[in-house]
Amino acid sequence: MNRNTKINALLLVVVAALAVLPLALGLGDGEEEPFTGADAQAETAITEIDPDYEPWFSPLYEPPSGEIESALFALQAALGAGVLAYYFGLRRGRRQGELRAVAQQDGDVAGESAARGN
Repeated sequence: MNRNTKINALLLVVVAALAVLPLALGLGDGEEEPFTGADAQAETAITEIDPDYEPWFSPLYEPPSGEIESALFALQAALGAGVLAYYFGLRRGRRQGELRAVAQQDGDVAGESAARGN
């Protein structure tokens, strides 16, 4: 097993542990909504501290349901992942193209030297 395979396997185990451990340890069992986002938790904490708090601004668009909000969030995450994958793929392709060009150029130089009898 080469070094990259070991690193990838280790990263996969870490990601799986991050996904499974909160569920296995029962984190958030005593809460009404155990796995809410940080925004909702902050809003709850602020209203507990100061019930008369008025937000500075309101959202531009308020989805009609939580499912639509989750779908929009998933779409945003997918678009971001797609942009990152495109960028890293483009960089890798360029790097491989440069390596092929250098290898081809070195092959051409070696072929010319052999043709001259050097």
